[in-house]
Amino acid sequence: MIQSDNHIHTSFSADSDSPMESMIQRGIELNLSSLCFTEHMDYGFPSELYHMDFQFPVKEYFETIQKFSLQYPQITLRTGVELGLKKDIYDKAITLAASFPFDFIIGSTHLVDNIDPYYPEYWEAFGEENGIRRYYETTYENLSCDFDFDVYGHIDYIIRYCPSVKKAIANGQDKESCLQNALDDNWELICEILKKLIDTGKGIEVNTGGLKAKLGHPNPHERIITQYKKFGGEIITVGSDAHEPAFLAHQFEQIPLLLVKCGFSSYTEFKKRKPIQIPLS
Repeated sequence: MIQSDNHIHTSFSADSDSPMESMIQRGIELNLSSLCFTEHMDYGFPSELYHMDFQFPVKEYFETIQKFSLQYPQITLRTGVELGLKKDIYDKAITLAASFPFDFIIGSTHLVDNIDPYYPEYWEAFGEENGIRRYYETTYENLSCDFDFDVYGHIDYIIRYCPSVKKAIANGQDKESCLQNALDDNWELICEILKKLIDTGKGIEVNTGGLKAKLGHPNPHERIITQYKKFGGEIITVGSDAHEPAFLAHQFEQIPLLLVKCGFSSYTEFKKRKPIQIPLS
């Protein structure tokens, strides 16, 4: 059993209403050994367009975790942040990473040319094939900027919101061909992303948000996880991307066997930005 959830959002993130304490209490109920709170920090997010501000008060966040660490000694609470990466926020992102003692930093692609793929206007602007392709191109461009982070979050995040996949799920139709086509069409670029991560000493995550979204696969897909391992990748964290207690450690019972099938014998937790390998057996 995976003992730690390493991708969690609370009310410090603009898209969650869940108090941190409720997540902690749920983690204790699940007998988890630790939680890492990775709140959203998306500098330059177009809040005027989407009416959300993905920034949080970092000092208050650290003070809150310190308070609850004393109140709930039976579970280890680690500090983290999920940075929404894009070229024009490089200086702010680097300053944040240097200014606070985070245990763990996830880098993620949440915006493509300043449009959020979560919303229909993204797909209206790009179309499906080009929209998926542009997402991976943007991810590679982000990697070329030398941001300071530990793992890249949900590398195929774009698939969660792909119109053909969402339509297939909604209608109870087969979605596998849609998923495989999206992988096949972008496989060369995905492989370049994985090689770049490995060359720069960075890892990936298994994000069970894909299972919550009824993809039938985590983010990224097992094909990507397996290829990362074949290229020599060793750093792989596990997170639910939960925004409420009900989805904390969501379907974690599936992950050990999945990781073993992908070639892994351990998963990774971060403490003080250092990777710690945890055996799967």
